[in-house]
Amino acid sequence: MMNENKDLYSLEYGVIGNCKTAALVSKRGSIDWLCFPDFDSPSVFTKILDVRTGGSFEILVTDDYECTQRYLRGTNILMTRFTSQEGSFEVLDFMPRYKTMDAYYIPAEIYRYFRVLAGRPKFRLKYDPVMNYAQEKTIHQKFLNYVKTSSSVDNKDNMYLYSSLDFDTILEGKEVELDREHYVLLSYNQKLRPINTERVYLEYQRTKVYWLNWNNRSRKFPQFSDEICRSLLVLKLMSYQDTGAMVAALTTSIPETIGEVRNWDYRFCWIRDASMSIDTLIRMGHQSAARRFMSFIKRILKSKADSFQIMYGIDGSRTLKEEILPHLSGFENSTPVRIGNAAYIQRQNDSLGYLMDVIYNYYIHFPGTLDDVEEMWEVVKNVVKTVILDWQNPDQSIWEFRNREKHYVFSKVMSWVALDRAISIANILKQTIYKEEWEEEAEKIKKEIFLHGWNPEIESFTQTYDNYDMDSSLLLMEQYGFIEATDERYIKTVKRIQQELFHEGLMYRYKSEDDFGLPTSSFTICMFWLIRSLYVIGEQEEALALFKKQLTYSNHLGLFSEDLDFKTKRQLGNFPQAYSHLAVINTALLFSQEQEGMYQEFLKP
Repeated sequence: MMNENKDLYSLEYGVIGNCKTAALVSKRGSIDWLCFPDFDSPSVFTKILDVRTGGSFEILVTDDYECTQRYLRGTNILMTRFTSQEGSFEVLDFMPRYKTMDAYYIPAEIYRYFRVLAGRPKFRLKYDPVMNYAQEKTIHQKFLNYVKTSSSVDNKDNMYLYSSLDFDTILEGKEVELDREHYVLLSYNQKLRPINTERVYLEYQRTKVYWLNWNNRSRKFPQFSDEICRSLLVLKLMSYQDTGAMVAALTTSIPETIGEVRNWDYRFCWIRDASMSIDTLIRMGHQSAARRFMSFIKRILKSKADSFQIMYGIDGSRTLKEEILPHLSGFENSTPVRIGNAAYIQRQNDSLGYLMDVIYNYYIHFPGTLDDVEEMWEVVKNVVKTVILDWQNPDQSIWEFRNREKHYVFSKVMSWVALDRAISIANILKQTIYKEEWEEEAEKIKKEIFLHGWNPEIESFTQTYDNYDMDSSLLLMEQYGFIEATDERYIKTVKRIQQELFHEGLMYRYKSEDDFGLPTSSFTICMFWLIRSLYVIGEQEEALALFKKQLTYSNHLGLFSEDLDFKTKRQLGNFPQAYSHLAVINTALLFSQEQEGMYQEFLKP
């Protein structure tokens, strides 16, 4: 049999999902990560975090089979093809998603649809779920139409396996000689309708049509259209249908650097990441995700007395207790493996700037009912009150330093952005009295940034008021309208950041020591920030060359994780990362000329 662990740690994965949960499928067709029934539920396949005991759902073939993988164009349906001299077959992996009447059908389930292409190909299945992050073994009970798989600790924690293949063949890993279409369905809930090949084909076609229709509503561009399309489909998949929250990534504890401890759980909704993703979806013509996200914001702020957090659970929960799972060996033995995220209690003063920016765009694009407008106006006023109270205080920055608070320049910039967008909203609503008060405070912030954030000695903005360090986040000062691209201070800052943080064709976030020492990997989005900055200051040819090179560092399906290794360009960090994919889209737009004035429209804050 083929070495089933080959490429396990290269993040050569496809992702399938339906805006409820998602799974990672390896280049060889193994499901190595799946949380049931939701994005943030305990995993039932955890092999990506422990090769030996994590559990997976594998398709095993002999070494003479060649494996290739791609998405069906314009969809989130993944096709893995197995080819040898004795025969070939393909497996279509997908989670159902389509509209029925006025609701979406998004059950927590995975279809594996096997289709013979030539000859009599052979394979084995290894169905090896281990419940609750591989902490609980499973018990299989065979019934007439399904196998019920339950936790050995809690028999109420269970799921159901349906298949056109014999259940003993699956459970015992016997060889299958494929002579016709077959299917395997793994469902969190027992199915009430009969499941057969015809039904599976119908679910496949309905899901394919849904994704094709959704993709067709996206703006189209003459350049980098495939990259934009795939990144949009990834962002859509990471939007939680039930509440409108968006997860930052689909995994936990994929390390930023192999063997180090920067391993975090990203299956939550950061206000920053989600706002940036939603802003991108709005620009690309997908308003429904924005509406659901605004509903999520109103839901988590039920009272005017509610305080803002930087992140929430996808159901709106405010407590995200961080725990370590010592029984898991980690991705390539990188420990600890964490669930939950202690950053939820941090002060990050930049966070509300992104939120207010997307609220402003919401007012521009979606007039809404009077009730809706008034309800959002209360959120706006609440945000402004928080910003005015907090902006002068030190914080833990966009990078979530765990044990230090400082006056981070970019945090001050985004505090200004929050007030600037609130002023624009007040203009729209003709709320003059608020506008004048907020303008005064915004001007105070801007003056302080130019006074304390600009270092005349090195002729650059710096990471904090009291250091000389560069920080990639400063590249965003122009994008959010704080400073003009033609301002010499911005140009000099871009050049200095490039000089100090650009390394081996990639970018550091910063090079100063943090809670865990010196950073040793590249944060993927920072490279896209540099590309945009070079573009707007007039270095378009260099920017385009860097962008084309950066795209080659995606995996075989065009997917990006959070980080890249400087030397090998290997993907690291949680996967796929919303941050990285929204940056692919926004950067690609710089080089597209869909219509006259498109570029200028995109540059507007």
